[in-house]
Amino acid sequence: MFQSNSFGQTLDILHRSMDVSLLRRSTIADNISNADTPNFKRSVINFESELKRALDSRHATGMKAALTDNRHIRFRKQVDYRSIGPRRVLDFLSTADNNGNNVDIEEESMLLLRNQLNYEIMTRMVTNQFGQMNLVLK
Repeated sequence: MFQSNSFGQTLDILHRSMDVSLLRRSTIADNISNADTPNFKRSVINFESELKRALDSRHATGMKAALTDNRHIRFRKQVDYRSIGPRRVLDFLSTADNNGNNVDIEEESMLLLRNQLNYEIMTRMVTNQFGQMNLVLK
């Protein structure tokens, strides 16, 4: 409906980010509930860095690549932000307890709080966007 303007794009990105925040909340809760499970590996959700990369690809600057053959590998290819989705990744790199579990309750609690605050900020931003649209329509 509004995809072609910045209002629609902002709302779409906020909507996607809020959905990811809900998924992240579920993932963190899963991590916390399995904190005592032997050999459990915590999961994290990756989304924001990929979204930033997709949004930055629209304004790519620098040298252009000369493609003289269809078999050449394209770079600085523009990526549609709507094609980006959240990825659930297992964390094998962090240190584990003696039982092979790598969940730190304090860290997960902090991440849960940060996620909740981010969600609240995004809901305020959506409210602000509609408030601005309401002002324009008056």
